[in-house]
Amino acid sequence: MRLLVLSALFGVLLDAGDALQIQCYQCEEMKHNDCSTPEFIVNCTVNVQDMCQKEVLVKPDGIHYRKSCASSGACLIASSGYQQFCTGKLNSVCISCCNTPLCNGPRRKRPAPSAAPTSPKTNGLELLLLSLLMLLPLT
Repeated sequence: MRLLVLSALFGVLLDAGDALQIQCYQCEEMKHNDCSTPEFIVNCTVNVQDMCQKEVLVKPDGIHYRKSCASSGACLIASSGYQQFCTGKLNSVCISCCNTPLCNGPRRKRPAPSAAPTSPKTNGLELLLLSLLMLLPLT
């Protein structure tokens, strides 16, 4: 019985993760990283665009940015294809891919390391399911 319940709960957890949607910044050829503000945030296509892409172009008039949603396959192919042109010099093109919300925005400052151990994050659904499992009989 417990195995049956565990299997069903595991299936629910898997189904909950199927429809993933990520948010990314999206803009075309902006200078000075200006498109990392809330009005440039878009919802990417569910289960298709699962990454954010950032292109940094060095032009005679300065650094330009393109940001968008992308599929993992297309983004990874583009970033590896342009790797040889990512020099940081004039006419350089660098493409990067990432898969967390708004990760194609400005770089965040890293927090100072703390001596306290960090605890793993748990979402509400996991806590509810674990609580239900504790109430089930062992037979």
